[in-house]
Amino acid sequence: MMQSPGIALTVLSFFLLIGPLIFIHEMGHYLAGRAFGVKADTFSIGFGRELFGWTDRRGTRWRVALLPLGGYVKFAGDMNPASVPTPAWLALPPGERAMTFQAKPVWQRFLIVAAGPAINFALAVLIFMTIFAVVGEGRTPSTVAAVLPGSAAAQAGVRAGDRITMIASQGVYRFEDIGDLVRHRAGETLKMDVYRGQQQIHLLVTPETDLQRDRFGNEFRIGMLGIAAGKQVKVPLQFSELPGAAARQTVLITRTMVDTLWQIVSGRRSVRELGGPLQIARLSGQVATLGWLDFVYFMAAISINLGFMNLLPIPMLDGGHLFFYVIEAVRRKPLAPVAQEWAFRSGLALLLTFMVFVTVNDLGSFGLWRQLAGLIG
Repeated sequence: MMQSPGIALTVLSFFLLIGPLIFIHEMGHYLAGRAFGVKADTFSIGFGRELFGWTDRRGTRWRVALLPLGGYVKFAGDMNPASVPTPAWLALPPGERAMTFQAKPVWQRFLIVAAGPAINFALAVLIFMTIFAVVGEGRTPSTVAAVLPGSAAAQAGVRAGDRITMIASQGVYRFEDIGDLVRHRAGETLKMDVYRGQQQIHLLVTPETDLQRDRFGNEFRIGMLGIAAGKQVKVPLQFSELPGAAARQTVLITRTMVDTLWQIVSGRRSVRELGGPLQIARLSGQVATLGWLDFVYFMAAISINLGFMNLLPIPMLDGGHLFFYVIEAVRRKPLAPVAQEWAFRSGLALLLTFMVFVTVNDLGSFGLWRQLAGLIG
């Protein structure tokens, strides 16, 4: 087992990872707001007490705060979590009110809020484009070169020479796709389509669970079929191919997140697998020791995670705001202020509960609870 990185490298790696992602996310909101003529009062990286900052000529206060676990852009007129107009907003002169968030039509408010998650996905695409430009893209044919006797694939009837075209109702175009589709589906019975010569065969396969440890001692439950590819193929990409390849990789990671979340909600995966900021910090330090390529790939994955989680329809998150804007567009009027206030209070309570839960999970993954149990025992 490789020794874990020290605290200094872990903290530095975490800030190098999460700081730019928070900045990019909030910059999406800020730039969209400016494009629609909304004045930004505050652009904050972090929460709580301000460590340092400055005010630009447009009157926006740019600040770095004590708790670097998020950020926000406070637009003029956005006076409460539910963005409900207040008497103070109604009393503003018409010229000032026109520059506030609440004065904008619902479609512009929707785009301003959606711009944060959107730019996180765009950043991931840009990072993957860079990686593929440097190292190329794996395009190994999805033909099975060998089947391990007694493996999940062997029990399902897969033979050497079969070409896999579909797993779990999702298309397989490269051998690399197989691992991505199976890795997080250990013990789940999946539909699989293969071509044996010109004949299409429908199979059912249940990936075996392989408990693996990485070089840092972290444990992972990995789904395994027990098949091998032929000679691996790595293809250098033309510039025109980079956006498509990067978009496919972004969609693949997003789809994996959706599948994993659904497995947790449906009880097929343990909630103990959920991690929070402490887990991200530990992983960022570990990945940083592997080299810049692994670190920027990890940054792209976390950027997708940040964008995806913010789109969940939970009040207080961007997705919650977007959900209310859709309702407003359909009804042609917003929900009652009382309903919005209660929804956002509930959302805040849910998020705080979730943060406590994942922090307990993180501390458990560090072995804290086992150590305390040992001391008590």
